[in-house]
Amino acid sequence: MNGDEPSTGETAAGGDPVPAELAEVLERQARLLDPARADATAGRHAAGRRSVRENLADLLDEGTWLEYGGLAVAAQRSHRPLAELTEATPADGVLVGVGRVGGARVGTVAYDYTVLAGTQGLTGHRKTDRLFGIVAREDLPVVIFAEGGGGRPSDTDHPTVAGLELTTFASLARLRSLRVGIAAGFCFAGNAALLGTCDVTIGVAGASIGMGGPAMVEAAGLGTVAPQDVGPLEVHLASGAVDIRAADDADAVRLTRLVLGYADGRPAHGSHEDQRRLRRAMPENRRRAYDVRDVMRLLFDVDSVLELRERHGRSLVTAFARLGGHPVGAIANNPLHRAGAIDATAAGKATRFLRLCDRLGLPVVSLCDTPGIMVGPDAERTGLVRAVGEFFTAGASLRTPLVTVVLRKAYGLGAMAMAGGSFHESRLTLAWPTGEVGAMGLEGAVRLAHRRELAAITDDAERRRRYDELVALAYARGKALSAAASFELDDVVDPADTRARLLSALF
Repeated sequence: MNGDEPSTGETAAGGDPVPAELAEVLERQARLLDPARADATAGRHAAGRRSVRENLADLLDEGTWLEYGGLAVAAQRSHRPLAELTEATPADGVLVGVGRVGGARVGTVAYDYTVLAGTQGLTGHRKTDRLFGIVAREDLPVVIFAEGGGGRPSDTDHPTVAGLELTTFASLARLRSLRVGIAAGFCFAGNAALLGTCDVTIGVAGASIGMGGPAMVEAAGLGTVAPQDVGPLEVHLASGAVDIRAADDADAVRLTRLVLGYADGRPAHGSHEDQRRLRRAMPENRRRAYDVRDVMRLLFDVDSVLELRERHGRSLVTAFARLGGHPVGAIANNPLHRAGAIDATAAGKATRFLRLCDRLGLPVVSLCDTPGIMVGPDAERTGLVRAVGEFFTAGASLRTPLVTVVLRKAYGLGAMAMAGGSFHESRLTLAWPTGEVGAMGLEGAVRLAHRRELAAITDDAERRRRYDELVALAYARGKALSAAASFELDDVVDPADTRARLLSALF
């Protein structure tokens, strides 16, 4: 500093006077932070919420946040003074930047509902486009805090009619890296579009999500709807639009860090349960249902299973997990719902997840216990044929390894789809001693193949005895050891050895 430069009388950290120009910059930057926005921050806290900067501070490793465009304001300078915009529209209501999570670089976009209700301004779109360009070039994952509305008609500094030339949504959609979206509060229109483009979506309790907010609903002639009733979180959990439910902002950030950790691909230290417990995981009665999640919790590393879309496509479970510290994707039939039969919704759920694992480079573990594909007129009305075809395509197109473990039932096309299209398409196809293999369900196969013989038996007790005898014979022919003898399976294993065999096959 030389004597010609004006000074404000303030001093910098080193004790030198601060030039007036620098003081102006520092003052503007300070006004972006929560202490300078006490009323807005207090309002968030009173509602049980956090500020966007608090969420980012929790998500990112300390000291790693690099913000872009923090000094930007709304594109309304043609009709509002800059000083007013600086006060009312800090950062144009969206914080964008790059930081680190667990040491890995991550892009972030966080809409600030305390600024013009989180609407998307023209300057804000330029900021997100700038960030998405950086993310694309560096192949970084991106996290989006989506809270607020859509376009902002009051932004008139740039000539445009409807803003349909903006590239924000296309830029996000074409990213090959992981996209994680968090919906909290009211998430409508443009914010909802960004959320729906994400690979993994997290909804905070109390969120309402919709492609149009109350004003758009009313304008469309659909009546008056309260914001919280447009698209309650429970609706989106059931529809599959939201993958995971979070209790609050802090829980959403915790879940986001977990998801990013799986996508990062780096091993993490993990322990595992006593694998001998898997020997007792199957019910003694082969027709009794059980929760496959209990098997997953025993097989994979302790506390490493993170299920996606739990309430959607419930006959099939999709989850991230760790095996020996390595991140993997897992799909598993759920006998508690439709006996694990694969309907159109479950097939679509599996397809989406397999394609995500392929993009992230995650190997897949498939736990098979299915009576096959759902059949019947009602099932066909759901687009089942196309959904199952897409499931086959996703599995057969995987560039990452898939390993299959037959826990119990492996019937027909459903079992083939669970194995990537064929038991010999998997890198390894194992079965537990409880496994049973068939072109269709054993009981149904017996009724179909022996229909005339059984119909000819007039005594009900004798007919039942003969039917049970034929089922027992079919089970003997289809049990895992028989299938392995014909090399339909690669091996039949002690359930306690499953984990070790999977680790050998995948890593």
